[in-house]
Amino acid sequence: MAFTAPALKSKLLIVELWGLGDLVIATPFLRAVAERFDVTLLAKPFALDLQPRLWPGVKVVALTAAWTAFKNKYQLWRWPLLEMIRLRRKLAAEHFEFGLSARWDPRDHLLLTIFGAKNRLGFPRMRSRIFLTQPLARPEPQAHRYESWRVIACALNIQLPPRDKISPTAVQGREMVLIHTGAGQPVRVWPLEHYRRLAAHLRREKIQTQIACDPDQRAWWLRAGEAKVATPSTVTELLALLDQAGAFIGNDSGPGHLAAFCGVPTFTIFGPQLPEWFAPLHPVAEWIEGKACPYKPCSDYCRFPTPHCLWNIGEEEVWTRMEGFLTTHWRSRSNSPESQCSQTSARFPPAGPANRHQ
Repeated sequence: MAFTAPALKSKLLIVELWGLGDLVIATPFLRAVAERFDVTLLAKPFALDLQPRLWPGVKVVALTAAWTAFKNKYQLWRWPLLEMIRLRRKLAAEHFEFGLSARWDPRDHLLLTIFGAKNRLGFPRMRSRIFLTQPLARPEPQAHRYESWRVIACALNIQLPPRDKISPTAVQGREMVLIHTGAGQPVRVWPLEHYRRLAAHLRREKIQTQIACDPDQRAWWLRAGEAKVATPSTVTELLALLDQAGAFIGNDSGPGHLAAFCGVPTFTIFGPQLPEWFAPLHPVAEWIEGKACPYKPCSDYCRFPTPHCLWNIGEEEVWTRMEGFLTTHWRSRSNSPESQCSQTSARFPPAGPANRHQ
């Protein structure tokens, strides 16, 4: 019998240089294209922790792009130019047949050109069409971030499921509720005192509750008496926590997106960002939307001393919404009367002043 060599996959470079949540939202696309292409993902270093779990068929090249910093992003003298030159040589040597970005970002489009991708797909902006061989029309302005990946996939003749048809494997037999109080920016953090009182309320209801936080919040939680607060410093450590959780409560943040894609039902407290753009990819994800603001969404650059859209969401309001979420997605998996939400919502005692973690 004659031997037929397998056809080589075309090389594809994907640029996604921003947050943890952005990479999680891209996961259905990354998994699908890895079946047809030899995929290299250019992303922040934490993508290396995600790769074995979410997209083992994708090669990751780590880059923290200077312009993804929240402040002082264009102080060019601080840019790692030698690293960029070495990276350019490394990626150009791959001779990518295709390169793409699902962001409306000329900087991504320039990178695709610099790295030598032959066919470059993306959504043009500010004359970045000159860097793209296949400019694409953006989804509707109110579309979820995931829809950009669906448009890109369609251009590659790949069909991704609609967002409401994405069904991560459901978790079973987990009774712990994980409250994660961190976020990428302070304006997305609901006051920690609110979270402390929320956790106390859950514990009075006999619900096993674990607090997790960002490193800069740890001292606040220890002073508040939360001796067992978890402070994951890597995505790997965060995944270990999520693998114990039966439900997740937290801010609009990367950990919430990761929890959802790991099959954990999530309840998100939104502030300056829009749920219709960034709701977690889970069929039973629920959330409470931030209060109205004339500048919303503000890309986290709040015009006010405090983010009123988030801080004006009260504890009682959150509990009322969250109780139904827990009854449906936590209580239904626990038959022990001692570990169920009460049939009647207990009210919070009068709230004290909300304190930030700083």
